Amino acid sequence: MKHLIVFLAAILFSLNAFSDGEIKHNPWELFIYRPENSEKMNEVRCWLKIEDMDGNDVTYTATKAHYIWISNPKQLYQYERTYYLSGGMAMYLHSIKPGRYRFTVCTPADKQYPYPNANRDWTSNEFIYDTNNPAKVIFVFPTADDNGFYDGGWTISGKAPKFFKFTKPKMKP
Repeated sequence: MKHLIVFLAAILFSLNAFSDGEIKHNPWELFIYRPENSEKMNEVRCWLKIEDMDGNDVTYTATKAHYIWISNPKQLYQYERTYYLSGGMAMYLHSIKPGRYRFTVCTPADKQYPYPNANRDWTSNEFIYDTNNPAKVIFVFPTADDNGFYDGGWTISGKAPKFFKFTKPKMKP
């Protein structure tokens, strides 16, 4: 939670620092934040897929991306190949072409170590991003069952996760 507060404060500071006295959001920029979870879950990557509304994959043509580790928010890194998130990372999408897009994340069955499930990929819901009505930050977090155990999926949301309800096992009293 501490890292989330620092991250959001850094975003608001940077928006204010580069504005002309008022905070203005650039609709062609978006942060996708994946909060930290348990140590092993942090290692499980999820890959971003962006589709236009016709279903065409535009992940690498509609935007450019960099990433930061929340533990070191001042250092921006360039992706070498694919756009992915691990626990504690934030993806910075910029130069987003105007339009509406479907965002999803997925972890293929063969990349789920240390939680292998050869039967299916871990996929997320669809999140619609519209540059005419843009979000500033969206969140990606693993799904969990009613007992708080990871159950092999992802959620993309405009709201921060309720960590103890969704990603941490419940403790007995």
